Amino acid sequence: MNDRQPERERRAAQHAALGDVARLAIVDLLAASDATPTEVRRAVGISAPLLAHHLRVLEQAGLVTRRRSDGDGRRSYLHLEPVGLAHGVPVVGRDVTRVLFVCTGNSSRSPLAACVWSQVSDVRALSGGTRPAAAVAPGAVAVAGRHGLDLGHHVPRSFRDLATDGDLVVTVCDRAHETIDDRDSLHWSLPNPARRGTAEAYEDTYAALRSRATALAERIAA
Repeated sequence: MNDRQPERERRAAQHAALGDVARLAIVDLLAASDATPTEVRRAVGISAPLLAHHLRVLEQAGLVTRRRSDGDGRRSYLHLEPVGLAHGVPVVGRDVTRVLFVCTGNSSRSPLAACVWSQVSDVRALSGGTRPAAAVAPGAVAVAGRHGLDLGHHVPRSFRDLATDGDLVVTVCDRAHETIDDRDSLHWSLPNPARRGTAEAYEDTYAALRSRATALAERIAA
């Protein structure tokens, strides 16, 4: 029984951290979308000092982590950790007929996201970029192939040529999120695997996309 005591203490700390209405609201917000502290404060409607307190509690409990923006470098993004505790409620309060994944170049993260989405949901998905690259990244093609997906014929496109009313927009890179600045979109703060350029980096991206896509698919209505 003593061997399980640290795990019980971790779970108790998490439950205690969730025992506040404001912190539950923060968790619900982060259940599908990463957000900056400013975005969280605006959505939840609390003061900056109070938000700092609640975030400190959630971070100490291991429920929330921060990541520095790959875009402007000044912002940080809050992420809800999938630590095995049931938390977060459905946050997409409308029917979704199509998901549009967006990154900067539409050369790795967003096309991978659309392919991964097809593995976990019947809802249609497309991908586009804010500044489309000349071609898809070879590392993205390779990792897609290792997981039974085909990106070999993908041609980077502008998301503006694809977007229609009713799309659920999901940005998968910080620069795209900061460029679009659409309060109705969701955001997944994922590092650019091309910066490391290794097979491991692309595998990490695939795993993160798969985890997030699975969670989101359970929170939307087709």
